[in-house]
Amino acid sequence: MKLIIGLGNPGKQYEYTRHNIGFEVIDALAKEWNAPLTSTKFNGMYATVHRPEGKVILLKPLTYMNLSGECVRPIMDYFDVDVEDIIVIYDDLDLETGKLRLRQKGSAGGHNGIKSLIQHLGTQQFNRIRVGVDRPPAGMKVADYVLAKFSKDDAPIVADAIAKSVAAVEKSLTKPFIDVMNEFN
Repeated sequence: MKLIIGLGNPGKQYEYTRHNIGFEVIDALAKEWNAPLTSTKFNGMYATVHRPEGKVILLKPLTYMNLSGECVRPIMDYFDVDVEDIIVIYDDLDLETGKLRLRQKGSAGGHNGIKSLIQHLGTQQFNRIRVGVDRPPAGMKVADYVLAKFSKDDAPIVADAIAKSVAAVEKSLTKPFIDVMNEFN
């Protein structure tokens, strides 16, 4: 079984913001697989999808970004998912908007959602798809920037990044993650 986790914040005011790119990818997967996230457990919304490659859970933690691990750990325990079978999708300030970087391990790099996951999972070794959102302009606070919506100019770049993230997740169901990394990085 695979668990695909998109990080973000719940609520209308956070929709389509930089910090919610993980939610956007989960929504795109749910739409493509015709699997609406209608189940709730441990403060998360999820869908269980039966695919030819096996069972996949799509998850959006509703704990708010900084507490993501409080949802993910109990879901992993409940569904008996090993840490090597998860993929976490989230925004990255250190990548230009729309650029993807897949990794199998790493520090939180200042990302509070990843800090929470590392704390609750007890490891930095888990698969991740980092989606670039770029750095804020000079003088703008990081929190204000990541909670702002993408510009109209960025919309096609972001749509492409979401589509590539979906493709990377789908390939990871049939290939080792290292091979998917080599293809998408």
